[in-house]
Amino acid sequence: MAAVHIGVARNPAGNTRARRAKGHVLARRDIRTTHEYFVGQMKNAQRKRAAKLPGPFEREGVPDTGRIVKLFVGQGHGVIRLANDREIYFHRADLLEGTSFNDFSVGDVVTFDRLDDRVSGARALRVVKRRPRRG
Repeated sequence: MAAVHIGVARNPAGNTRARRAKGHVLARRDIRTTHEYFVGQMKNAQRKRAAKLPGPFEREGVPDTGRIVKLFVGQGHGVIRLANDREIYFHRADLLEGTSFNDFSVGDVVTFDRLDDRVSGARALRVVKRRPRRG
């Protein structure tokens, strides 16, 4: 029996298909073997793809409060000063969901989660205006 050379190809759309070398005729037995090979390759690819996709990454920080001292509305970022005069950077992407960057102004008291990073420094996450105390 002649050896049949089977390859697996992926087209630009991402679909995978089995193909044979030119000049080879596939017998029923070869087709079944090719199908088993193809199914095995697909299962391996799915397993590898699933292993590479991590779940949603949620950054955690330490709850903190501060006052906005610099606000660059056109650039979409600002600086928060803590009670100990330490300054923390925040970006409009770091606001709590549903909070508008345009609602902030210099002097506003905010609460946030402080994420300390050794490479880029401290950053404020989930920034939101602190509600006034009822008294």
